[in-house]
Amino acid sequence: MTLLERARYLRSHQTDAEQHLWYRLRAKRFLGLKFKRQKPVGPYIVDFICFDPPLIVEVDGGQHEQQATYDQHRDGFLRNEGFTVLRFWNHQVLGETEAVLEAILAAVTALRGNQKPQELS
Repeated sequence: MTLLERARYLRSHQTDAEQHLWYRLRAKRFLGLKFKRQKPVGPYIVDFICFDPPLIVEVDGGQHEQQATYDQHRDGFLRNEGFTVLRFWNHQVLGETEAVLEAILAAVTALRGNQKPQELS
């Protein structure tokens, strides 16, 4: 399976947490930002990506506990590509959605040089 085919597969087989967050991020619902989901970046597929500002949001399940070293290398690559990477656990996205969105807002604000963003929607 190619990287693009894998990304398509992941878009059609999202986890509950990914679906929950995607509802809040899609269609410029969050601060008017354009997010894409399950997008290839280099050799990796990221959960959610915004190019302006350069931000990646990852939603992690339990398997990420066993692959911490892989995730560190992956995040290093993505940071070298100019992205800020935020990671949240599935239970945070599902149970603490507003806190997750506030953390994304804080990252966007920092990336924009503390310009006042639009209100959280």
